[in-house]
Amino acid sequence: MHADLSRITHRPERHYSAVIAQQGRVQLDADANEQTAIQLFQARTLAADLIGAHGGPHGATGFRIEMQGGSRELDDLIIHGGRYYVDGILCDATRPEAGVPVPADGAGGKAAAEADDTGEPAAPPTTWTYWDQPDGYRDPERPGDRLPTQFPYLAYLKVWERTVTAAEDPALREVALGSAMPDTAARAKVVWQVLPLPGSALELEGDNPPVADIRTAFTRWAQKAAAPASRLAARSRRPDHADDEPCLVTPEARYRGPENQLYRVEVHDGGTAKDATFTWSRENGSVTFPVDALDGTWVELAALGSDDKLDLHVGDRVEFLDSAATSRGEAEPLLRVEELDLPGRRVRLSDEPAPGTGRRPERHPFLRRWDHQESSRQVRRGAKDGRLRNGALRVEEGDWLPLEDGVEVYFAAGGTYRTGDFWIIPARTATGDVEWPTDPARRPLLQAPAGIAVHYAPLAWVQGEQTAPDLRLAFRPLSAGIPAADEAALAAEAEAREEETDGTPTTSEATSAPTASRSQTTAAAEAAVDEGGAG
Repeated sequence: MHADLSRITHRPERHYSAVIAQQGRVQLDADANEQTAIQLFQARTLAADLIGAHGGPHGATGFRIEMQGGSRELDDLIIHGGRYYVDGILCDATRPEAGVPVPADGAGGKAAAEADDTGEPAAPPTTWTYWDQPDGYRDPERPGDRLPTQFPYLAYLKVWERTVTAAEDPALREVALGSAMPDTAARAKVVWQVLPLPGSALELEGDNPPVADIRTAFTRWAQKAAAPASRLAARSRRPDHADDEPCLVTPEARYRGPENQLYRVEVHDGGTAKDATFTWSRENGSVTFPVDALDGTWVELAALGSDDKLDLHVGDRVEFLDSAATSRGEAEPLLRVEELDLPGRRVRLSDEPAPGTGRRPERHPFLRRWDHQESSRQVRRGAKDGRLRNGALRVEEGDWLPLEDGVEVYFAAGGTYRTGDFWIIPARTATGDVEWPTDPARRPLLQAPAGIAVHYAPLAWVQGEQTAPDLRLAFRPLSAGIPAADEAALAAEAEAREEETDGTPTTSEATSAPTASRSQTTAAAEAAVDEGGAG
């Protein structure tokens, strides 16, 4: 998550159940965030254990898919409302109801709304479609976004989480604090997207395989798609030129930075090592600047940084983003700041942002600053040159790569990299070191990415218009009403009471056939409850 954090301390393998605040102690953001992470982990694990990998509540199961084709220019999918759980994560496809505005003067008391051919106000849509789903941002002008023209294909649900700050959602900012104050807490958002998968990707025989076979094949595909395929290690090493620097830190320190930092190493362009690139930030990628206007290469910002450390400077590398680009998870070009106009809150970039990004104000465009520089890569003997590729650093496997102030990273050989995968590295001046797991010999351990964790669920096998076999699963509530005892049970209970008070059974009767009792009646009722709940 791109947020201004000190560090992330949640470790599920340690089985902590709560964060315990102690009196008179400093309260840190990491403690509060770990408590939230523990509760989310417990709730989602419980939901996944009870529901399974995916499923929706009976009677309110969301994400029913209908295919619309025919005479329309582009095929479409109707996404019906309701709830669905994927690996314990709640996804809600219910479309919010449109608000009712105050009637304009002279409108005769009728709400201002678009009218259909009959003159009646047009009813707002109650379902989503493939093209207008809230976090899909599908573009009909992109051929890769269009639904497959060849049947069959599988419509599936992709689920992940991302961070939203006041740069994207201005409502998060408390205006009473003033524009000079930084924003407060960020938010984590569940992103769901309905996407198509060609049937050939599942390697199934025939166009109409059994539903069970489709689910099994999709599970194999999803496990492969979600599995991390790259690893990284980090360390701090005392630079060779440390003796020439002013003694701002302990002379023996390996991490030479003057401040505590949370370094973020993030994959920019994905692929194998020969094509992949990465970038890094000493502030966990949290330094952002909301954009008010874009004019060619000139960008007008809503505000500049609160201090020199969090501001923009000539030579900085920035990524021009908006909500659509972030939700799509695509790498945007990294541009260079060429000129600053501080009084006008404007910056001139080395090139225009990518077409389609940042041109719509409702998508809240912003700049994200990255901290790598072309000169920050040391060119070693026999290594590739230090030039950037599309503004990002090249991934080089099997060797330690310097970032800054003694911090180095190592990419394991044979990795496959995905855009957005990241690792975080806390660096501390008190120890002059970075916090990274090591073995008993203090060798840094290779770690899979800390994110992005992506989850998948199958929805429908689309074979043509209005033919989409449903692949969703549903579950019923665990609770059920206790049934009233029937006449036979009541008679047996009355007979048992009579025998207990007026008659004594013989020994043979007691041994050959048990008498009716209250416990037997209760057992029958419990059996009826179990039978009713199972149905």
